[in-house]
Amino acid sequence: MALDLAAIRRAAETPVLADLSTVAAAADDLSAAFVDDPILSWFMREDEGRHAARRRFFQVLMRESALADGEIERPATGGGAAVWLPSEKAGAQPLLRELRALPMLLNATGMARFSRLAALRDVMDRHHPTDRPHDYLWFLGVHPAAQGAGVGSRLLQARTQRLDRLGRAGWLETATPRNVPLYQRFGFRTVTEYRPAADGPLIWGMWRDPQPDDAAGTVRT
Repeated sequence: MALDLAAIRRAAETPVLADLSTVAAAADDLSAAFVDDPILSWFMREDEGRHAARRRFFQVLMRESALADGEIERPATGGGAAVWLPSEKAGAQPLLRELRALPMLLNATGMARFSRLAALRDVMDRHHPTDRPHDYLWFLGVHPAAQGAGVGSRLLQARTQRLDRLGRAGWLETATPRNVPLYQRFGFRTVTEYRPAADGPLIWGMWRDPQPDDAAGTVRT
């Protein structure tokens, strides 16, 4: 996949919101970005249908949940996406939506690993802060062909600057160790660590208070 990295970098500084015409492209970028993610790798099926199932997983989540309840920020050029949900919408999903998603979730995990996904959702819900309103970074990913160019940092900076203007907090989880310093640079701090099961990945829960103008992270060029 040949991409214009300079154009994507510039576009990531002022991301646009995905809509019905671009949500599929955003989902495909996230699917490619999360191919080796420790959390998805733990609960996703292991057979030859894994990659197609992961793509369908993101397509359905982005179309059915992210567009309805949150915002999918992406460079206008494509190449990556950041999915943010307001905490007011991040709780239990409507029953009808859950039922519609069930075939996709079973396809993603297979019967053997569906219990892993249930355990993950339970432990994440128990660790998710509920005492203050905040924006939840559900997914942040950059297509492998655009990684290493600062696209994710620019998407993150754009949103955290907005959160600071609004005086609003942020929350995320990550199971990728190299991501922790990145998020710390933008004001997130680890407040909890947990595993969904004994054989599950270590997950860092990170919280961000609104930052003064001179304290927020800046992108290194």
